[in-house]
Amino acid sequence: MNCTQQTIEQPSVCADLRFDIRNVAIIAHVDHGKTTLVDVILRQSGAFRANQQVAERVMDSGDLEREKGITILSKVTAVHYNGVKINIVDTPGHSDFGGEVERVLRSVDGVLLLVDANEGPMPQTRFVLKKALELRLKPIVVINKIDRPGARPKEVQDEVLDLLIELGCDEDLLDFPYLFTSAAQGYAVADPQQQSDNIDILFQMIISQVPPPAAQMDKPFQLQVTSLDYDDHLGRLCGGKILRGTARRSQKLAIIKRDGSTETFDVNKLFVYEGLKRIEVEEVTAGEIIMLAGCSEANIGDTIADAENPQALEPLQIDEPTVSMDFIVNNGPWAGKSGKLVTMRNISARLNREIKTNISLRVEPTDRPDSLNVSGRGELQLAILLETMRREGYEVCVSKPKVITKTIDHVFCEPIEEVTIDIGDSCVGSVIQELAARKGDMVSIDKDSTGMNRLIFHVPTRGLIGFRTEFLTLTMGLGMMSRIFLEYGQYRGEIAVRSRGSLVAKETGRATAYAIAPVQDRSTLFVAPGDEVYEGQIVGENSRSEDMVVNVCKIKKQTNMRASTEDATVLITPPKQFTLEQALSFLGDDELLEVTPDALRFRKKILSGLDRRLEERRAR
Repeated sequence: MNCTQQTIEQPSVCADLRFDIRNVAIIAHVDHGKTTLVDVILRQSGAFRANQQVAERVMDSGDLEREKGITILSKVTAVHYNGVKINIVDTPGHSDFGGEVERVLRSVDGVLLLVDANEGPMPQTRFVLKKALELRLKPIVVINKIDRPGARPKEVQDEVLDLLIELGCDEDLLDFPYLFTSAAQGYAVADPQQQSDNIDILFQMIISQVPPPAAQMDKPFQLQVTSLDYDDHLGRLCGGKILRGTARRSQKLAIIKRDGSTETFDVNKLFVYEGLKRIEVEEVTAGEIIMLAGCSEANIGDTIADAENPQALEPLQIDEPTVSMDFIVNNGPWAGKSGKLVTMRNISARLNREIKTNISLRVEPTDRPDSLNVSGRGELQLAILLETMRREGYEVCVSKPKVITKTIDHVFCEPIEEVTIDIGDSCVGSVIQELAARKGDMVSIDKDSTGMNRLIFHVPTRGLIGFRTEFLTLTMGLGMMSRIFLEYGQYRGEIAVRSRGSLVAKETGRATAYAIAPVQDRSTLFVAPGDEVYEGQIVGENSRSEDMVVNVCKIKKQTNMRASTEDATVLITPPKQFTLEQALSFLGDDELLEVTPDALRFRKKILSGLDRRLEERRAR
């Protein structure tokens, strides 16, 4: 029997293909049910014991992933069905983490394209599908959430077909395999009118439709690094799919870096995936997704090859960042008060460690020794990095996020994003007006069967910084918005985003109710009575466009005329609280955000009021 005649019921390894393994990634727009579907796959494949207690969204293992309900880092799990091992990669759905999607697609042979049965294809659906098609990965379309009110699975199936045609895929892909699922209820069917209580049909479709991985056993070993991890005992771990050959424990291999340099190392440990665990093995062959220890210098995109015959693979090409900000050493009066890692040496080492695993980030020096410029896919990606660092004990000040511009064919260009918005009739006008003020062009507007309006805009990335908070206000929290990088287009002119100035603390001290009470009537405060503030700290938002210096530490003088109950009648409005993403969007050009393990504080770049006035005179 030759390889093309090999049946699924008799998994084996032949000269060209491995029929006992399937490598598949789950790709989708954010919140379309990827991680929930992986939970169901793990449970119904027998990866967990019958009485084992397992948390929901078990693949979102990080604290930030669970808090925000999004996948940030791709993860691998493995299940078995009818003698076939299925390696499953759960990928992020948010466009800011597209770098994660791009690299892990190199380690699979097929994709499950998950689409919400109500929302249909969204911007990130287009992005991840385009990346899969560029690598010639055949998609299995899984239309999820068919049990939800307003679900329209057949219409969504047609919309996916339209998307494939729009992306210019090969004709053979237009006849794509598809299924209908409810990950929350744990079933999959070939027709939405059918009934089922399991996802067996999904397992069968993966085995029949995802191509078996190539298994060139007689060729020298070759693997492209698509994932990195760290172990306290073993050091750096690197992994990916073995493209050819065999790896054994204690074998000598070579790493080929992007610059062409080569370095040899001995394999200390070899791991494969079983369920949610990594299992140590002595030997592993082509077609398997592995992790190995022993190569301390490996980076994403490097090639690991046979030491005697090292052959490099083409490096990974990742889309460029579009947003940047400066990470600056905290020089405020309370520097080091709550964080222990505050020096440029600490911050630089942490950022350099981050870019070794996060290939969509860039870290570059600036003209100041206490500052580094960090670029990423979007403000959410940078906010996640900052939140992770503050939880690790770092203190840092960051500047306002700015877009990265380019000159293309002698034309000054800026990043443009496609924004898809689903809202009710009551707020259509206000959303259109707001995005028009941010230099957005409306491409289309449609109404679905449930009465919701879908608006598509092309908006400069500049205009979207801080828009999410405004959008929640305009729609009273009921609207849905998603965005994805579209292209670099001609610069669209100035955008007046923030119309109000800041309230700047005049002196260092403790805020008092007596000082706050007269200020709160014409402004929004960020501090409460009893909070400590310092000179130059931003303690609120002014109702007018200019900044105003205020003394929130003033105390009332003791006099004989003072009534004992006078202060008790003062009503203080609770201060406005910011998430990290909201705080980044509030910043002005001359302001910084002080990020520490226990606080977020706005401040002026120049703290001293006298020094700020002198700087303003020099600027004029």
